[in-house]
Amino acid sequence: MVGGSLHEPLLTLAWPTAHLGPMGLEGAVRLGYRRELEAIAGEAEREQRVRELTAAAERDAKALNAASMFELDDVIDPARDARADRGDAARRAAGGPRAGAPHRFIDTW
Repeated sequence: MVGGSLHEPLLTLAWPTAHLGPMGLEGAVRLGYRRELEAIAGEAEREQRVRELTAAAERDAKALNAASMFELDDVIDPARDARADRGDAARRAAGGPRAGAPHRFIDTW
């Protein structure tokens, strides 16, 4: 949804409830921990472990964590007017391409 990179767009904003990851977090847990989950005999115990691992993935994938590693420009409060942030990005993009930047300045997602 961000064109394969968080470094190409001119501005990348997220709400605090956003999660960043390659796919749905529960699906990622089921694939990434497949062997561990298959080793759990009971269905209820296996699903409990999926819930635990998914909760941990949700904590790690929060937008604030991504922003702390410089993958996002800002995590904005959806209660305030975010139009000013988008308008500022559009004004900067209208100034022309950055050196070495692709033709796309703003991703809509």
